[in-house]
Amino acid sequence: MRFAFCNEGFGNRPWPEQCAAVAAAGYAGIEVAPFALAEEVRSVRAARRAELRRAAESAGLEIVGLHWLLVKPEGLHISHPDAVVRTRTSDHLRWLTDLCADLGGRIMVFGSPGQRGGTAGATAQDAWRWAAETFTAVLPALSARGVTLCIEPLTPVETDFINTAAEGRRLVEEIGHPNFRLILDVKAMCTEPVPIPDLIRRHADVLAHVHANDANRQGPGFGEVDFRPILAALQEVGYQGYVSAEPFEFIPDVDTVLRRSAGYLRSCLPV
Repeated sequence: MRFAFCNEGFGNRPWPEQCAAVAAAGYAGIEVAPFALAEEVRSVRAARRAELRRAAESAGLEIVGLHWLLVKPEGLHISHPDAVVRTRTSDHLRWLTDLCADLGGRIMVFGSPGQRGGTAGATAQDAWRWAAETFTAVLPALSARGVTLCIEPLTPVETDFINTAAEGRRLVEEIGHPNFRLILDVKAMCTEPVPIPDLIRRHADVLAHVHANDANRQGPGFGEVDFRPILAALQEVGYQGYVSAEPFEFIPDVDTVLRRSAGYLRSCLPV
């Protein structure tokens, strides 16, 4: 099983140093938040993209893909009542698809809780329909570049749109395309009544990515969540993707979280 680390906790640390730290901790991949690279994705030119990819490869890392897709620029939303906003959002997702592929990534995680659902004035039915249309508009680009976009169920505290693995699966099945799949996030799954290993078993056939974090928003091993049955379930279903550590709080600091999370995840692997 391959582990990766999400990079936004490094702040302004130079990219080669981020890669070196992630590799030294024993991860095989690094997952990139686009806003950590630039305000506007199109400003990351071809030469810079090649440089980023080379630096990761030189450190022995694979760039897994992208997450936190719509943090910047402001004003994007997959289910906004204004069709112009939705079109601008699907355009941005296509540009991100190109960035992801140019970096060597194959996965894009759609979390972005503030840019989805009914918070922009849409009804639940409208939000669902408009979100499906926005994602569908990106499918040709995803297919052409070999990138898979994953819908991420998030907690009700974060968003009112796609709060359970079953809802995420429903959207995946409605869109019905091999480049649109499901990601399961441990923190989010902790809010469901179904045990996490059972959620993994139920949805393994549409699962393309996993985010590892604790219910307390810290890294794996920094809270009460036992990752042993989680990793055992992933192995049981034959999961072949990455498990990316995605903490939101870095206590006492990102380097400590980086190293301890890696060691904890490895200790939880089935023998």
